[in-house]
Amino acid sequence: MLIAFAFVLAAIAAVVAPLFIGFRSQKPSHYAAKGPAFDPRRDLNGPIQCEGVIYGPTGRITSRFVARMDGKWEGNRGVLSERFQYDNGEEQDREWRLTLGNEGRIRAEADDVVGAGQGTVSGPTVQMLYNLRLPKSAGGVVVNVTDWMYLAENGTIINRSQFHKFGVKVAELVATMRRVPA
Repeated sequence: MLIAFAFVLAAIAAVVAPLFIGFRSQKPSHYAAKGPAFDPRRDLNGPIQCEGVIYGPTGRITSRFVARMDGKWEGNRGVLSERFQYDNGEEQDREWRLTLGNEGRIRAEADDVVGAGQGTVSGPTVQMLYNLRLPKSAGGVVVNVTDWMYLAENGTIINRSQFHKFGVKVAELVATMRRVPA
């Protein structure tokens, strides 16, 4: 009985602790006074080259990718088109439809996003929270995504995303994004 109670307590702690420490405990306000200021209309505009890796639940790299992105903005509405090429030969396209609102808010929609993603621009960062339906080749399940983009002084964006299912991290993505000449 005591062992079962200890197991349940440990399982609860493993799910709850990341909400208070580590990656998911970050808040946009932690970066508000820092620079350079991230402006999606500037920093996610035009052609962008992206390279990254995806880590599985054991922490090992499960996939590598390169992507070509292209952002186009009209006022506070933008479209970010992405074309991913994975190391296994698969390709994936996504089109983000972005709307900038008041106080750094972002609304983000894409065909494989369930509902609308919500984001916040703060200082040199963007935090996005959304539910993503994975492709059938990756199980087709819906995962909760915590996505952070960090703008470096030279304009490079470092992207780190964690994917959770039932509160358990199932994958993590780390990528760089660099604007390239048209």
